Amino acid sequence: MRRLTPIFLSLLFLSANAQQTEVQYLSGKGSNDPVQWDFFCTGGMNANKWTTIGVPSCWELQGFGKYNYGFAKDSAKGKEKGLYKYRFSVPANWKSKMVHIVFEGVMTDAEVKVNGKLAGPVHQGAFYAFRYDISKLLKYGTGNLLEVTVAKHSANRSVNTAEREGDFWIFGGIFRPVWLEALPKMHISSVKIDARANGLFSAVVQTNASGRERISIALYDSRNNKVAAYNAPDTAVLKKGTFFVQCQVSDIQQWSPEDPNLYKAVFTLYKKDQPVHTITQQFGFRTVELKQRDGIYINGVKVKFKGINRHSFRPETGRALSRQNSVEDVLLIKEMNMNAVRMSHYPPDEHFLDVCDSLGLFVMDELAGWHGHYDTPTGTKLLKEMIGHDANHPSVVLWANGNEGGHNADLDSLFTAFDIQERPVVHPWQLFNGIDAQHYRQYNYGIGNYDNGHAIVLPTEFLHGQYDGGHGAGLEDYWEKMWQDPLHAGGFLWDFADQAVVRRDLNDSLDTNKGNAADGIVGPHHEKEGSFFAVKEIWSPVHFERREITPAFDGRLNIENRYLYTNLDQCRFSWELKRFGLTAITNKKGTAIAPEILPGAKGILELKLPEDWKTYDALYVTVKDKNQMELFTWSFPISLPEKKAAEIVKEDGEGTVQINTVDSLYKIKVKDVQIIINKNTGLLVAAENAKGPTGLTNGPRIQEGVTNFRNFSYRFEGKHLVIASAFDKKKSFNTLRWTIYPGGWVKMEVRYFPLALHTDMVGVNFDYPESQLRSVIYMGNGPYRVWKNRMKGTSFGIWNKVYNKTETGEQWVYPEFKGYYADFYGGYFNGNNQRFTVATETEDLFLRLFSAAPKTDPWHNYEPLFPDGNISFMQAIPSIGNKTQTSETTGPMGQKNIFYDYEKDPGRALKMILWFNFANE
Repeated sequence: MRRLTPIFLSLLFLSANAQQTEVQYLSGKGSNDPVQWDFFCTGGMNANKWTTIGVPSCWELQGFGKYNYGFAKDSAKGKEKGLYKYRFSVPANWKSKMVHIVFEGVMTDAEVKVNGKLAGPVHQGAFYAFRYDISKLLKYGTGNLLEVTVAKHSANRSVNTAEREGDFWIFGGIFRPVWLEALPKMHISSVKIDARANGLFSAVVQTNASGRERISIALYDSRNNKVAAYNAPDTAVLKKGTFFVQCQVSDIQQWSPEDPNLYKAVFTLYKKDQPVHTITQQFGFRTVELKQRDGIYINGVKVKFKGINRHSFRPETGRALSRQNSVEDVLLIKEMNMNAVRMSHYPPDEHFLDVCDSLGLFVMDELAGWHGHYDTPTGTKLLKEMIGHDANHPSVVLWANGNEGGHNADLDSLFTAFDIQERPVVHPWQLFNGIDAQHYRQYNYGIGNYDNGHAIVLPTEFLHGQYDGGHGAGLEDYWEKMWQDPLHAGGFLWDFADQAVVRRDLNDSLDTNKGNAADGIVGPHHEKEGSFFAVKEIWSPVHFERREITPAFDGRLNIENRYLYTNLDQCRFSWELKRFGLTAITNKKGTAIAPEILPGAKGILELKLPEDWKTYDALYVTVKDKNQMELFTWSFPISLPEKKAAEIVKEDGEGTVQINTVDSLYKIKVKDVQIIINKNTGLLVAAENAKGPTGLTNGPRIQEGVTNFRNFSYRFEGKHLVIASAFDKKKSFNTLRWTIYPGGWVKMEVRYFPLALHTDMVGVNFDYPESQLRSVIYMGNGPYRVWKNRMKGTSFGIWNKVYNKTETGEQWVYPEFKGYYADFYGGYFNGNNQRFTVATETEDLFLRLFSAAPKTDPWHNYEPLFPDGNISFMQAIPSIGNKTQTSETTGPMGQKNIFYDYEKDPGRALKMILWFNFANE
């Protein structure tokens, strides 16, 4: 820390008496505290009458105007306008000050009048803060009238092209706060900060001074300890009213998403050694460097962006948000172990960047543009407003010039001209500035630059998450490739949340515009779908190598540190053992010493487990970061399905198995259960108990194979009955064997061959009335469903799945009920008044519960596949595509399943063993 001279100490004392900017809000500070203004809408709902509306807000969500989606043919033709009036007063002593009115965001053209006179030219562009000097228009100490005319669609064609014709909802209104700021006549108008990772602090301070004024700065850490002070000499003046100040700070704490260390700088303007104005600016020490053919470095570390695209959105308020909304979004993004967010497709609220600064996220800030861009004069003005508003946030590390063709190349050089830090500029969807940001490339794409070239690869959109595709589906393949390739800088998933807007004109229903806006990894109210947890595991900064837990397990797990800046000794590791009984769960817990593993390195986690660990069914390892936030909990089965089946299946019993042949049916009776099997096909016709039919029927039928069980015969082997088909290499190469035991259990053994080398799915199907099933309690991975290319994000345990009809992206009751569930050991199927039990000895079995409703996209890439029947037991399941890719193009896990058929050799057949108990126990 610098030693402060007595003279400078006196100046600091004087600075405490300097005037600060006074702020008076005319609106609420966010969507959660709007202020009522007079309002008149010229079209749509509740048009042509004066009433009131809360500000800030989007007027559609307040029951005015017409809803528009950017793709709609009339979206750029709307003539809606909103007329706002608000009466306010200002203190009499403001007459000696300069007073600005500030709008943080208005959609889209704004004409502002104060006391009947124009405050300045009409502002065009929705997402940018703008201000007018209204000092000469105000009546001080008495009432004033503010009038704002807002045109939903701009008179500037390029503004509509850039902002209003994209693949998202578009709104109208004063949707961000409005306030007055009163400054001394002589004041600081702006500061531009460049605080480097080495502690070098620089700033350009703009004032309206014209004589021999000077500037001082004082820097404080997050505990308000002064770390530096500097009194700028006369040579600091760059030009009239503009100062350049610089000092070196020692022992600084750098800013990063893993350590979002913040400082504040206090700037004071002096005239004749008297302080006249002081402002405070938050900042962080960090350095961003683009190294061509190498990577993007932040604080000297090559970065892998684990990012998501995020719209400013809530169903009830549209793009009008609160600080609490920003906190919610950032916490959810970080909960998925992401470290970055892209502002798609416009700059965000001030409070969102504040939260990214304080909680820690890299930000790609974006000038609006979607397949079209602002004209150069308009774009220049709006770019200056965006950078002036956002540039001092340490979270902002990249700029984006438009999106998907919405790039105005004339503006590229201005990013550097306006930004003292000269952060890298990206063209999303293009190769620009040595960064290839192409969208939705297939896993094996690589002709030209992408993957096989020399550019840094940073897809600003990939794995489009419409409905249940994308996001976690395919991410593991993509991420391992990205992580290992030195030229990959990570990427940004599309996108964060389903944008289902509340339709005030349709009984407050939620509308995703026919699925166009159902792209989120969370629902409109942040409901977490399965991909949320898959991403959380795949992007965990602690990476576990695959490990089977066998009796030889020594408690050592291989792990890798995928943090950018943090040693794993800063994390907390704990373990838990669980034993699953018929009615209870027993457990033991413990902690593990966090190993010292540097970022990018590998090491070993040692668990000191009790001597009886082998008697438990599963091991869980939880890792928390240094803030005690869970990174993930990994589960490792200890017991195999055969062991658990043996614990519950009782072959012997007091019952007697009886069989009668009636026409083409075997009718078997044991205790109060009757089982009916077709003697020609071997399929289950019915299973009944004292309460009636259980509902399970018409199986097992081979999926993607032929159900050719033939030539059945039966025999008794002691007290149990065996019904088996005969193998014939040409006509009945698939075989089925039923064994009915006096204890009431029924064993099904199937040996079978898929018909094709490449198959979407393999297994056996049964029918069951969907209207009857109420829940399934099962042991296996859950509670979320899986796809072949999205196996991560679940945990082994006992799960109670209550029936629901959720269709991802259309309803948001999660977890979904319908789908595939991995590592099935067995469970109870609970009907209206019935229950039957299933157990298995077969490892790696999937339980399939019914079929989700068929959905697709314009290119027929997203088409979820399900087998025949209603309940299935699968040994291979399909992958899932997304809006922009078929499942096969998302990587190796997205490929079809492969099974080699060696001349129907019985020794190479797939084998499945299931146990059924239909006694309603």
